[in-house]
Amino acid sequence: MSTDGSHVDGSKGAFDASGRRIALLVSRFNSEITDRLLHGAVECLTEHGAAESDIDVVFVPGAWELPQTAAKVVRQTRHDAVVALGCVIRGDTPHFDYVCSEVSAGLGAVARDAAIPVLFGVLTTDDAAQALARAGAGKNNKGYECAIAALEMIEVFRELES
Repeated sequence: MSTDGSHVDGSKGAFDASGRRIALLVSRFNSEITDRLLHGAVECLTEHGAAESDIDVVFVPGAWELPQTAAKVVRQTRHDAVVALGCVIRGDTPHFDYVCSEVSAGLGAVARDAAIPVLFGVLTTDDAAQALARAGAGKNNKGYECAIAALEMIEVFRELES
């Protein structure tokens, strides 16, 4: 997996996560992948100063449940950002297309209405090898990358509010 075009390399240490409360919503379906995405996100946040007690992890059955859970978490107004992590791998039926479309649209709708950043960290891959390549270590982990984006967006929202 390439991180070309990604802001991960240039942002390490650029954002301070201390005192920031982040909700990580994690799909249990394809847990071999989503556990790695979760690890990457937590690694990123703690490297940038977040206390583990400020990181709330909420597990949901699958990617389909991420949008409604994100909406519920946003309404609770306890977090500075929400990061949705999941993995949908193409199969032999059109189920992949329906799930990916609705998860994307659902999280997009939540994000547009939310007063805090809502990040899309759902892998949509053709096979397990592609998913594993995006759930590697450090900057080669889309969970890590999504957590960096969450920290950046928290700052963007704060700047826009002042």
